[in-house]
Amino acid sequence: MIITRLETWSQSMLLRDPYTIAYESVERVTNVFLRLHTNLGPTGLGCAAPDHAVTGESPASVLICLEGPFAQAALGQDPLRAAPILERVRPLLPTNPSAVAALDMALHDLLGRAARMPLYRLFGGFRTEIITSVTIGILPVDETLRRARELVSRGFVALKLKGGRNVETDIERVVRVRERVGAHVAIRFDANQGYTVEEALRFVDGVSEANVELLEQPTPRSELDQLRRVTDAVSIPVMADESLMGLRDAFRIARREVADMVNVKLMKVGGIAEALQVNAVARSARLDVMVGCMDESALAIAAGLHFALARPNVAYADLDGHLDLLDDPFVGAVLLTGGVLRPRDADGLGVGNRPGARA
Repeated sequence: MIITRLETWSQSMLLRDPYTIAYESVERVTNVFLRLHTNLGPTGLGCAAPDHAVTGESPASVLICLEGPFAQAALGQDPLRAAPILERVRPLLPTNPSAVAALDMALHDLLGRAARMPLYRLFGGFRTEIITSVTIGILPVDETLRRARELVSRGFVALKLKGGRNVETDIERVVRVRERVGAHVAIRFDANQGYTVEEALRFVDGVSEANVELLEQPTPRSELDQLRRVTDAVSIPVMADESLMGLRDAFRIARREVADMVNVKLMKVGGIAEALQVNAVARSARLDVMVGCMDESALAIAAGLHFALARPNVAYADLDGHLDLLDDPFVGAVLLTGGVLRPRDADGLGVGNRPGARA
């Protein structure tokens, strides 16, 4: 089998419920899709969800990567030997992780189809389903409570609240949500780098009775010493997110013991193969792992889900980036019952050969 053609297209999608986090507001996103064609018929699908604030990319830059250097590295190659293809690609454009993730996904999708197995089983199949949190952006207190009540009524049992702009308001929102949803719902909080060390400590003190499950990236991404100071001072597990962009970051975080947990996003680290490497570093350091996401098509969510199901120390999932996307060409690529995600019982990523929609 050899790769004969790379097909790419982009799709702009409105969000049903636009949201705000500490450093941006989002109403519309664009994903870039990739299909690898082979001489024997099977195809492989991948997705990039570039976000300039996180990955430093744009949809246009991703398309340039996939149609230029990536195509040159992949055409004529055996897709079942993904490692040499990815090793050629990564040094060419080291600052384009979501573009690499799209190629990585497509190669792994082909691998699963060739093996006639879902990817999570091919990787070890530790579990068959996982609870996902669902995110509530920065909203006024009353709107936060309304949104929390609505999500819990739909069966979600883990909520992630965004904050980082005003610590006192954040405390009020968390405490009030706990009162509203009861003790059985997990509450996670993500400050998206918005706090100083002192504000992070004030937040943890203020929500001490609310049983917050974890505190995600309270301090600026490059200030690892600040993150460690928070981690050392609080009882709530602290998670690194924006501070982890790849394997070297995982090693630094583990070696310096700056966090209790790490959030691994395929779009940040460059796909499934690299995520497995990052996960191995985390496991060696006894760090729990959450698999997270950007605003991603269900196709990319499926890739994150297969990774999460394969490894025992991926203890948490935050795979909700597809839920509010309108006109997602791969809607239904994962199965959601209440707050529990399961993959489709199909080969590879489980999405078949849908043609997808072009913008």
